[in-house]
Amino acid sequence: MLSTPTESAVRDDGPTSVAPPRPRASRYERPALLAIAALAALLSLWGLNHSSYHGFYAAAVRSMTDNPVAFFYGSFDPGNTLTIDKLPGFLWPQALSALVLGFHPWALVLPQALEGVASVVLLHVLVRRWAGVPAGLLAAAFLVLTPVIVGLGRSVTEDAPFVLLLMLAAEAAWRATERGRMGPLLLAGFWVGVAFQCKMLEAWAVLPALTALYLVAAPVSLRRRLRDLAAATAVMLAVSLSWMLVAALTPSSDRPWLDGTTDNSPFGLVVGYNFLTRFHGVGIDAASTGSVAPNASLRAAGTGPGMGDSVWKMFSPGLATQTGWLYPLAALGLVGGALALWRRRAPRTDRVLAGQVLWGVWLATFFLVFSFGSVTGHTYYMGVVAVPLAAFSAAGVVRAWRAGLRGGRRAWVLPAALAGNAAWCVALTLWYPHFLPWSAPTATALAVVALVLTALRRRPRAVSSGLALGLAAALLVPAAWSASAMSLRYNQPGSLARVGPTNHRQGNPLAKLTPAQRQLLAYLTAHRAGAEYLAAVPGWWAAAPYVISANARILPMGGFTGRVPSPSAARFHQLIDSGRLRYLLLPGSDARAARRHRPSTLVGRLERWTVGHCTHVPAAAYGSLDATHLLYDCGPAHQR
Repeated sequence: MLSTPTESAVRDDGPTSVAPPRPRASRYERPALLAIAALAALLSLWGLNHSSYHGFYAAAVRSMTDNPVAFFYGSFDPGNTLTIDKLPGFLWPQALSALVLGFHPWALVLPQALEGVASVVLLHVLVRRWAGVPAGLLAAAFLVLTPVIVGLGRSVTEDAPFVLLLMLAAEAAWRATERGRMGPLLLAGFWVGVAFQCKMLEAWAVLPALTALYLVAAPVSLRRRLRDLAAATAVMLAVSLSWMLVAALTPSSDRPWLDGTTDNSPFGLVVGYNFLTRFHGVGIDAASTGSVAPNASLRAAGTGPGMGDSVWKMFSPGLATQTGWLYPLAALGLVGGALALWRRRAPRTDRVLAGQVLWGVWLATFFLVFSFGSVTGHTYYMGVVAVPLAAFSAAGVVRAWRAGLRGGRRAWVLPAALAGNAAWCVALTLWYPHFLPWSAPTATALAVVALVLTALRRRPRAVSSGLALGLAAALLVPAAWSASAMSLRYNQPGSLARVGPTNHRQGNPLAKLTPAQRQLLAYLTAHRAGAEYLAAVPGWWAAAPYVISANARILPMGGFTGRVPSPSAARFHQLIDSGRLRYLLLPGSDARAARRHRPSTLVGRLERWTVGHCTHVPAAAYGSLDATHLLYDCGPAHQR
C-alpha cells in the first residue's frame, strides 16, 4: 500500500515499510455521501418525463433493439444498411434499457443518469484514498455542482459512460499501485478497452496518467512494474480492438456499412473519421485512411469567444461555464500539493505523491487534447476534465483549510483562493448578464463578508465561519448554473448536455412524424408490393422520423455527412432491379439541383438518375399538400 509522509521510503527492489491503514469511516461520511448522491440523482432525473429524442442516436437505439446484428454494430436503420458514425458501445446500455423499459425518451436518458451518480460516488472513493474523507466528500460535491456533469446525466451522449469507465480504470490502477499487484492493473486495462468502445482513441488519453501512477508509486521493482504494465497494455489493446477486429473479419455483405468511411473499414471510422478530422495539426489526410472528407461542423475549430486551437480555448466562456468554474481552486490543489511534497522530500511510494501524479497527468493530458483538438462547441467532451478539477479542488481546500486554522502566513492562502475563485466565477457571468443576474452580486457579497471574518484571527469561530462563507461564495454561481438544468428552458433531457443560457434545444422535430409524413408512410406501406425497403432517402435526418416513430425500413443514403458511398451505385441499382427498393423520397431542392447541375457526390448522382428515370408521384396521390419533398416511383412499370 502507498506510504504515508511519515513512513520510510520503499526501495525499488521491494516494499520495506509498513502499509498504512485505510482511512477510517467517519460518522458523517455515509450520510453525507448519501446526500450528495441523492443530489446528483435529483439533478439528473428531474423532469425526465420531459425527455426528447436525439434524432440520430434515438433512431440507432430503435434499430438496435431489433436484432443482435443491429445491436452489436450500432445500426442506424432497421434494415442494417448503415451504422452510426462512431463505435456503438455507449449506446448498448440505452438499447438494453429500451428493451426492458420500452422505447421511450426517458428510457434512453436513464442509463446516463445512473452512470453520472455512480461517477460521483466513485470519485469520493478515489479521493478519499488519496486525501482523506473530507476531501473525498468535497470532491464528490464539487463534481455534482459542475454543470457539464449534470448535463451528461441528462443527455444521450457517449461521455457519461466514458467518464465512469475511465474512473473505474483509475480505481483499479490505484488498487494495483497500493501493493504492486498485477490483477487490478489488468482490470484497469480492461476498463480502458471498454471505454474505447465509447470514445475510441480518446480513451487512450488516460493511459499516461495510469501508467505514471503505477510506474512511479508501485512498491515493487522497476522490472516488475514494466512487466505488469506490458501485460495490462496487452489486455487493453485486446479489448479496445475487439470490435474493430470483428468488423474487419466479417464479410461486408453480412454487416452494415460503417458510416464515416469510404472503404467500409473500421480503421477509417476510428482513426480517420473520428481522430484525424479533429486533429488537423497531425498533418495526415484523413481521406488516406478511408475516411470521408470532413463536413463543415468537423472543420470548425469551435464556437464562441476564444474557441480556437490553443490552451486559451479551455478558458473561453463557452467551455469554462460548463466545466471550469473551479480553475483557481484546482490550481491551489495542484500547486499546493506539489510544494508540500517538495518541502518534505516525499518518497517515491508516497500516497500524496501518487494522487498528484494520477490527477496531474490526467488533467494535463486531456487539457492539451481538447486545447488542440476540434471539439466543435460540444461542451460535453469536457466531462472527463471536470473529474481531476474536482479532485484537486477538494484536496487543495482541505489542505489550506487546516493551514488556515493553524494560523500564520499560510492562513491567508485559502481565503485568497476562495475570493479569487469567486471573482473568476463572477467574471464568467459577465458574458451572460441576463442569466441569473442575482448570482454575481450575491457571490461578491459573500466573498467580502468571508474575507472580513477570516481577518479576525483571534476568533477561531469567526475564521471558520469566514472560510465556510468563502467556500459558499466560490460555489454559488456553478451551483446555480447546475440547478438551472431542472428547468426545461435551460436544459432538455435527452439533448447534448449543455446547461444554462446557451442551451437552445427545445424538443426535436425529427422525433415525430408530421401529418404529411404520416400520410406518406401510409401510402408507402399500402403500395409496398413486397419491397424490403419502404423508400430510400438522402441523409439520416430524412430517415430519422420514420425510424423513431414507426421503426420503418427506410434506406438512408450518404450517412451522417451525406458523403458516404452507401449504398454503392451497383447496390442501389440491384435493389431497384430486384424490386427490394421501389420508392425514393427526395427534398425538392435536391431534385431541382439534380436537373441543373452535375452532382459531385454519389448520393447526388443517384438522385440525378432517379429524377431522370423514375416517375414523380404527385403529393395528391397520398393526400398531402407538402411540396418540400418529392416522391419518385422506380418500379419496373414506372422507369423511363
